[in-house]
Amino acid sequence: QLQASGGGLVQAGGSLGLSCVASGSIVVINGMRWYRQTPGKQRELVAVITSGGRTNHADSVKGRFTISRDNAKNTVYLQMNSLKPEDTAVYYCNADVLETGGSRPQRYWGQGTQVTVSS
Repeated sequence: QLQASGGGLVQAGGSLGLSCVASGSIVVINGMRWYRQTPGKQRELVAVITSGGRTNHADSVKGRFTISRDNAKNTVYLQMNSLKPEDTAVYYCNADVLETGGSRPQRYWGQGTQVTVSS
C-alpha cells in the first residue's frame, strides 16, 4: 500500500529527499507522517501533514526537514537538508487511508528506507 524511496548515504551538511506513494483503491488519505528508528530505540515521529496541508515537525528537525504532499499523486515527501550524523536511521512513512468500500480509514506503513549520514 505504501512504498517509500529516496534513502541513501550522504555526508553531513548534505541533503536527501524521501518520497512515499500510496496505492490501491483509495478514496481519500488523511494524515501522512514520517517516522525514523535507530537500533535499540523507539520509533520517533519526525513530521506529520494533514490532508489540508497543515504540518508539524519534531523539534530535532525543525528548520532542516520539510514534509509536503501531493494529493493528486497520493504521495508524501520529506526534504531533508543540513543533515547530521544523528539523523541516521531507517525512515518510515505512514498514512491513514480510506479505501473503496471501507467504513473508516486504516493506517498503513511503508517498508522503511535507510538514511545514513557520515561525519
